[in-house]
Amino acid sequence: MEEQKTEIINCSVEQCNAALLPVKDALEVLNGRWRLPILITLSEGPKRFKQIAKEVVGITDKMLSKELKSLEENKLLTRKVYDTFPPMVEYAPTAHSETLKDVIIALKDWGTLHRREVIGK
Repeated sequence: MEEQKTEIINCSVEQCNAALLPVKDALEVLNGRWRLPILITLSEGPKRFKQIAKEVVGITDKMLSKELKSLEENKLLTRKVYDTFPPMVEYAPTAHSETLKDVIIALKDWGTLHRREVIGK
């Protein structure tokens, strides 16, 4: 792990760009105000659209629909349609989304540290 850290810090331009590509990919997938809150909500288990909308305070239905589609395309959640009337749709986290747990914890810890440093809270 230590070797990977120095690989990003002490590198040529080409090496740095190659090493940063996965970081750029991760930021692209998690970019935006709503994706992490949606994933955190789904970490409690499968939910229907309206349940997610209620728990992710402030998101519009249009934005939630857009973000759910993006998260599904990136294999971070599954969408299951039940053959009922009216149709019931349920969203659930994938095993791949579980790999973000440590990343989310690290972001929370860094964010706490950053808040203390910048605004003293």
